[in-house]
Amino acid sequence: MEDYNALVGLWNKSGLPYKPKGRDRRDRIENELKGGSAVFFVALSENELAGSVFGTHDGRKGWINRLVVAPEFQRRGIARMLVDRVEEVLYELGIEIIACLIEDWNSNSMEVFERLEYKRHTDIVYFTKRKNTDV
Repeated sequence: MEDYNALVGLWNKSGLPYKPKGRDRRDRIENELKGGSAVFFVALSENELAGSVFGTHDGRKGWINRLVVAPEFQRRGIARMLVDRVEEVLYELGIEIIACLIEDWNSNSMEVFERLEYKRHTDIVYFTKRKNTDV
């Protein structure tokens, strides 16, 4: 959690949507990490935050969330390193399916996950019920 403020700066610099009143609130992330079903990794370059990823699981399926690499550090294998680390931890926990949800406007993330051998499923429709738009 000591990287939280730098992480928010990285999200903003990289154009990743930030929900400070909802899912990205400091206390929410901290509670997820304490709950034992989440991991959070950062990549540093000379003490500068170069990238991060948040991984979660529900006991049967793992999720890769909030993968981001600072623009000046992209195309150096950092995203692969971060995803590989989350996958390693989830596989060690017995999770055999790992997925991510990518908004339809985010073609860069789609390209990254395709290069990481994730398969696009066009036969799945995502439904959500939100308490409010900030979550």
